[in-house]
Amino acid sequence: MATSEIFIGKVHDLSWRRYYDLTKPKVVALILFTALVGMLLSTPGMVPVQPLVFGLIGIGLASAAGAALNHVVDQRIDAIMERTRGRPLPSGDLDAPHALRFALGLVALSMLILVTFVNVLTAVLTFSAFIGYAVIYTSYLKRATPQNIVWGGIAGAAPPLLGWTAVTGEVSTFGLLLLMIIFLWTPPHFWALAIKRRAEYAKAGIPMLPVTHGVEFTKQQILLYTLMLLMVTLLPFLGHMAGPFYLAGAMVLGVRFVYFALQLWRTEGDAYAMPTFLYSIRYLMWLFGFLLVDHYLTVLL
Repeated sequence: MATSEIFIGKVHDLSWRRYYDLTKPKVVALILFTALVGMLLSTPGMVPVQPLVFGLIGIGLASAAGAALNHVVDQRIDAIMERTRGRPLPSGDLDAPHALRFALGLVALSMLILVTFVNVLTAVLTFSAFIGYAVIYTSYLKRATPQNIVWGGIAGAAPPLLGWTAVTGEVSTFGLLLLMIIFLWTPPHFWALAIKRRAEYAKAGIPMLPVTHGVEFTKQQILLYTLMLLMVTLLPFLGHMAGPFYLAGAMVLGVRFVYFALQLWRTEGDAYAMPTFLYSIRYLMWLFGFLLVDHYLTVLL
């Protein structure tokens, strides 16, 4: 094989890998997990194959599209921040027009799949979440207010509700409760990272809470939201959505989260910021896992 052919092959392979990177696959994986839990919790029996498969594909494609559009809008910021300067656009591996066409293609395909194979309600809600995150939050709220992650978190909290509506075709109180849990989880999760990266956000001109109101105030807010989260996670049990197995798991996980928030608040500087951030990811996965196991224990018993 000629040297030029080998080089072209490597460039082509790199290009597709960078398109994959545009989708923020780890974030999409967590989104799909919470959407799947929403689907499984929505019915006592087996979820029909069609809404299960095509619902996850459609929600996943829309989430990937939002992530790709986020790269396009934030490319100037990403080039400034050390954490993000290696992303496909600031690194020069891809350009904005190609990334934009990729994002729009993904969301168009997502809507086609959801409308055709799932239901119109899920398509509308998924598109609303896409607009809320990729346009309203990324283009405006992120740069306009230190409460950006709170208001933007509404869109990010939608996946379990989307999973619920994909199966049932309706918005229910329990589906909204799952949304509320992620909505309250988002600020302490993200603000912990923002404390660690506050200098980079300040350099990029992004008014994150630790930049505008200081680290100590942000720590207080993290503790406050973590306590509210602990209380809200009791509602599935109190509302007879989940049983004692979930309640025990939610209490252990929630108290542990409060412990991290307290340690972050009491400790000088940002020493506990990343441990709190990393635990918050495990917390959400385990909490939804307990919901799922409890659901099937209830069905079997």
